[in-house]
Amino acid sequence: MAKDKIKLNPLQNKTLALMQELARHRETSMVDEKTGEVVVTQMPHPHGDHVHVGEFVVSTRDITGFANEAVWIALERKGLAKSHFPVAITLTKAGLEYDTGLLNAARSDH
Repeated sequence: MAKDKIKLNPLQNKTLALMQELARHRETSMVDEKTGEVVVTQMPHPHGDHVHVGEFVVSTRDITGFANEAVWIALERKGLAKSHFPVAITLTKAGLEYDTGLLNAARSDH
């Protein structure tokens, strides 16, 4: 999905990127085989000043969108997710494919 078609503010973009990472792991999500959408069912729990999100260690200040219902509603309004706040969020195909520009650069082949 073209990044310029849907505008996200920095908190929405960061939250979506982290949700996409959670959606990549079966420990934190499940795939709806009929739709291809992914339901993120497990939100990470902070360990002091950090939290584990998939393969990343993230500062707790970077996950504030996980507890912000307005962010979830905005992602839903933009067609990127379906909110089941605060227990789960479903990432739509558009949400899974949206290029946040954040985590892909941080991935390594090492």
